[in-house]
Amino acid sequence: MRLANPLFLLLLPVLGLAWWSGRRQPPPTLFFSTFSFFPGPTVSRRVFWDKIFSSARWLVLFLLVLALSRPQAEQITEDISSRGIDIMLVLDTSTSMQAIDFNPENRLGAAKKVARDFIRQRKYDRVGIVVFGGLAYTQCPVTIDHDAVLNFLDQVEIGMTGIDGTAIGSAIATAVNRLSASPAKSKVIILLTDGRNNMGEIDPLTASQAAAALNIKIYTIGAGRPGGAIYPVADPFFGQRYVHLPEQELDESMLQKIASITGGRYFRAKDINSLIEIFRQIDALEKTEIKLPRYSHYRELYYLFLWPALLILVVDFLVRHLWLRVIP
Repeated sequence: MRLANPLFLLLLPVLGLAWWSGRRQPPPTLFFSTFSFFPGPTVSRRVFWDKIFSSARWLVLFLLVLALSRPQAEQITEDISSRGIDIMLVLDTSTSMQAIDFNPENRLGAAKKVARDFIRQRKYDRVGIVVFGGLAYTQCPVTIDHDAVLNFLDQVEIGMTGIDGTAIGSAIATAVNRLSASPAKSKVIILLTDGRNNMGEIDPLTASQAAAALNIKIYTIGAGRPGGAIYPVADPFFGQRYVHLPEQELDESMLQKIASITGGRYFRAKDINSLIEIFRQIDALEKTEIKLPRYSHYRELYYLFLWPALLILVVDFLVRHLWLRVIP
């Protein structure tokens, strides 16, 4: 809230002084030698309302002064056209991501939950999603519309690519292709998987070298608890059962090389808490100071005082000329 013309408020002390001076003056009177010829005095209601509306005129002047001072409500907007970081989340949707070692979620469910909080924190960054199994495709291109990104993230499911497997090289290449034309100051890929590259025609290290050539940094996350995990299994006789299977072939060595080639880091997520901590570290590592232009718009509020003043004047005019009938 601000006043565009605050000098008009200097009139308020003048109004106060005029009101106080008017109250000190004695009311007009008529002098008679005797009241014996007059009946007992009665006070008309019109006298009472005349006093009320006389006071209302001072209120009108007070409201008009406030309106002349032009109170305004400030509305600040930020221009976010200058982007800082473009982030592509690359999520493994192969069937092994059903493992329930991130209680109470499976691996993919935990990744989606933590990624959702991560996206909300990246207020000024564009975010996109690539999903992969036996093949890879863009689930959501990089965008500043985080509500849209979160909607697409909610739709990510196990086996959604239609072909099971782990095409890490294809996933990286798809993300690199999406980020290659980006004008952002910094470009980042966060790759989460629980397996090793066994599908696709693109070698993960070759795709990583292409990312490094375009100044795209890759953070890799290996998901899974050492020693194996519980997996849901569809049994034709007993329905869905949960069985303990030995540890899957998580290729940590390759994930470390991918991160190293691009200047990123490799993390191992063994449970939901460690996954939250990993995304917290990535969030801290990828901070860019962005000075965003701020534009202030002011909405006029003078009418909040002007309209009541005009309404009181109209009512005062009608009452005085139609009911009180004051003689000038």
